Amino acid sequence: MKILFLANKDLASNFALNKILPEISANHDTHLWLSARVGKEGNPPKQLARLKFFEQDLFNQLLSPLIQRAKNKKSYKTFENFTSLLSSEIREVNQINSPQMIEDLKALAPDLIVSIRYGGILKEQVINVPHRGVINLHSGILPKYKGVMATFWALKNKDSEIGTTLHTIDDSSIDTGKIIKVSRLKVMAGRSYLYHVLELYKQGALDILSAIETLSAGLTLNSHPQDESQSYFTFPNASECEEFENDGLTIVDEQAYMAFMQRYYIDNNA
Repeated sequence: MKILFLANKDLASNFALNKILPEISANHDTHLWLSARVGKEGNPPKQLARLKFFEQDLFNQLLSPLIQRAKNKKSYKTFENFTSLLSSEIREVNQINSPQMIEDLKALAPDLIVSIRYGGILKEQVINVPHRGVINLHSGILPKYKGVMATFWALKNKDSEIGTTLHTIDDSSIDTGKIIKVSRLKVMAGRSYLYHVLELYKQGALDILSAIETLSAGLTLNSHPQDESQSYFTFPNASECEEFENDGLTIVDEQAYMAFMQRYYIDNNA
């Protein structure tokens, strides 16, 4: 199949793609388009600004150039190092619904689009291009946690489990498609929001690989419509971030972050 991955240029997307691309690149015509951010630029709470620093700024601007020069070829790849696993150059695409990008998408003619943390809302002209459809990995349990930063809200609500939902994108509404697979993870006391998000993508990546295998075999994905829900979560404001921290929760833990980044410098299949 010809598969187009849409992802955001952040650490979690990169981690998920490190789990997926090496497994499929030999048997599929694979392409990658990246958004620069999720949501609009603005003046976020200090906690979210700090999260962006670790998820994107530090990873993309400082660590990735160092990783690219590392001699160990078995460690995880940066976005730039994905080139050997792809059939075309990586593109930054922030306006995917624009007339030019729709023409480019039609020219590419992917059989399947896979979305992982992509920063734009896909509209019908994009959704209608791949004949095998569009699937999205949402880092929350649907339909309870539609919207952004679902793991933040689940932790804030003191849920005992968090999860990912692999679902179809059938129209331009957000997180409303048919559910293919929900995978759950026990909340780990003392661990940060970012730690939990990264842990979620281990199984989430496997769910994507399973869906690709099913579709490449000419089979139809087993999916079902979501239950009705009016819930929708947005980015937390400053007071909600403070409440999160006052409950003893953390957005980023620097030591855990440093331990995680060892995967990009040493042999590690975890």
